[in-house]
Amino acid sequence: MKNPPRDPRSQSPGKEFVSTDWGEVADWYDQHVGESGSVYHQQVIIPGALRLLCAEAGEKVIDVACGQGVFCRVLQSRGIHVTGVDAAAELIQAARQRGPEEIQYLVGDARDLSNLLPAGQFDAAACVLAIQNVHPLPPIFQSVARVLKSGGRLVIVMMHPCFRGAKETSWGWDESAKVQYRRIDRYLLPRKTPIATHPGSNPNQYTWTFHRPIGGYVKALRGAGFLIDAMEEWPSHKQSDSGPRAAAENAARQEIPMFLAIRAIKMRGERGRAARDSGAVEQ
Repeated sequence: MKNPPRDPRSQSPGKEFVSTDWGEVADWYDQHVGESGSVYHQQVIIPGALRLLCAEAGEKVIDVACGQGVFCRVLQSRGIHVTGVDAAAELIQAARQRGPEEIQYLVGDARDLSNLLPAGQFDAAACVLAIQNVHPLPPIFQSVARVLKSGGRLVIVMMHPCFRGAKETSWGWDESAKVQYRRIDRYLLPRKTPIATHPGSNPNQYTWTFHRPIGGYVKALRGAGFLIDAMEEWPSHKQSDSGPRAAAENAARQEIPMFLAIRAIKMRGERGRAARDSGAVEQ
């Protein structure tokens, strides 16, 4: 690998974190997600996230690591007061250009929002397909907990950590049983993986993704004073219509989820303090 990306696990003392945002590959990211999101956003992710978030018109919602504001615009269209935060100034610029002006977009690190937003301001928060690009994990949940009201909701959507690990899971075909299966080479140990953003035109340009087992997310949420009250696993919406393996492919898609969604509630008073005091293992 030539010119590898900076290792974001190295960080300065205090709250100075090394950036892991998508700013250097903003054009590539925008092409993949675009104005209304990918086909997965439209068919699976946005409908599921809206349902779990349960946000009503007039509520205040923060979209953490919002990118160019795809989910922000969906929320705003439903009468919700939206603030989008992302560390990539290039993506925030794209979000502001797309509007509408009613959405507040801020450039900031979700792991420390204390210089941007007052405490206890939001009814709910969302982090959609971004949590696996942020390290370390506990500060982002602690930061979100700070800006949420007591009882506030946090919805996280990610690629399924078990079945969709970058470079460590893959599809396989069992010829004797005529079954398509998902091969899993690694799962339990946390790791970071460089992802080539332009494998054809610029193979030396990378960004990072971070794998943590599901238990790592549970521990970090507990340590920030959250209680998980919903967890869903979403399959792909795609269907194979023809070919000798179509039935097996469709069965595998329905049985092996593509996304994991978690909803957590900011606990009140003593319960929240007890959860924080219990600590969380950093993942």
